[in-house]
Amino acid sequence: MPTVYISGPMSGLPESNYPAFNRAAEHIAAMGYAVENPAENPEPACKSWAGYMRLALAQLVRCDISVRLPGWQDSRGAVVENDIANILGLEVVDLHDFLKR
Repeated sequence: MPTVYISGPMSGLPESNYPAFNRAAEHIAAMGYAVENPAENPEPACKSWAGYMRLALAQLVRCDISVRLPGWQDSRGAVVENDIANILGLEVVDLHDFLKR
């Protein structure tokens, strides 16, 4: 079963955009995929952006597909995740298109 990573904006958004991540995770899991959802990560001890990214990148590298939430291109972290996903040869697709499968 392919594993899907959810990428998208968090910083500065209400509830860190966790509701959008969790909705996407529910839909993707219902389609039969395993899901890595960075919104489920614990707060890192350092409480920094870099700490969150370290947790997220550890998830991303285990995945086969990276699904991007709307607004990803305006997020420093999601842009980094997108670049790494492409470098590693993961399939990269926007959520809207992924849900049409």
